[in-house]
Amino acid sequence: METSSKMHIGRKIMRIREMRGMKQDALAFAMGVSQQTVSVLENSPEIDEKRLNQVAEALGVSREAIEGFSEESVVNYFNTFSDSSVNHGHLQPMQCTFNPLDKVVELYERLVQAEKEKVEYLEKLLNEFKK
Repeated sequence: METSSKMHIGRKIMRIREMRGMKQDALAFAMGVSQQTVSVLENSPEIDEKRLNQVAEALGVSREAIEGFSEESVVNYFNTFSDSSVNHGHLQPMQCTFNPLDKVVELYERLVQAEKEKVEYLEKLLNEFKK
């Protein structure tokens, strides 16, 4: 029987991409491939090491993180936070260590930058096509 770290690598890539809030086209852009290529990767049970390293870099995680990813470990990780908020049967208010508005602004800026890069890339392709 296969271990969870060897199971369908494409599904792991898809889940990590979704957790990072990326769409397939954004991952494709970061990798310099088409959205269809990302779709094929996410439907592949195995991926060669070179391509896996490329995906990991585009997602901002290590190859090992993709290979070892499991839904159960993510759930367990987040459950540790809720367990620490209980004190003798009384809920303690959770202390936010960051400003949520800063995170929204950061995500928005990243989205705007990605869109600018897409426009630059498309303009470059258009100029090459016109030549």
